[in-house]
Amino acid sequence: MDALLTALLGCFLAEIGDKNQLLVLALATRFRRDGAIIAGIMLAASANAAIAAVAGAFLAPMLSADARLLFLALAVLFLGVGLLWRVKAPDPLADWPTGPFLTAALGLFILGFGDGSQFLIVGLATRTAEPVLAAVGGTLGVMAALVPVVLLRERMLPAGPIRAIRVSVALLMLVVALTLAVLALQLA
Repeated sequence: MDALLTALLGCFLAEIGDKNQLLVLALATRFRRDGAIIAGIMLAASANAAIAAVAGAFLAPMLSADARLLFLALAVLFLGVGLLWRVKAPDPLADWPTGPFLTAALGLFILGFGDGSQFLIVGLATRTAEPVLAAVGGTLGVMAALVPVVLLRERMLPAGPIRAIRVSVALLMLVVALTLAVLALQLA
């Protein structure tokens, strides 16, 4: 159950103000077909989470308990550092070659592949014996961050200090990563 809740919360926080949210906002503004975009989000989030969980389950038996904890620390560190990068919103009026479902599914799958959320799921699937729960939690966390953007569209733009939220979450993730690394290396 820890894997589910940690993945849900971690992936939710990682997606706030991220490039995936900005792409979903652009697609929702461009197409105005909420159901198709939400279905694309669900497909992409599930596929990326499943790939991450399988990778974590594959790596887990090859690593010692301390190495798995250190791997999780590195995944959280990567997530925290990734939150500090500035992201640029795509042009909502650009010529999109496919419909809303396929554009959302492919766009989010490609953007999410190798993203901090996916690394967090790999780390959790490696650390715990519950890779399926890590994948489900990650999928739910990404969905919880992206679906409101589709449904609220223009009201999301002036929603708040996205940069301050991202920096705060990044600092929290860096502290968690440092703590995990200290525990894994048995320095405390």
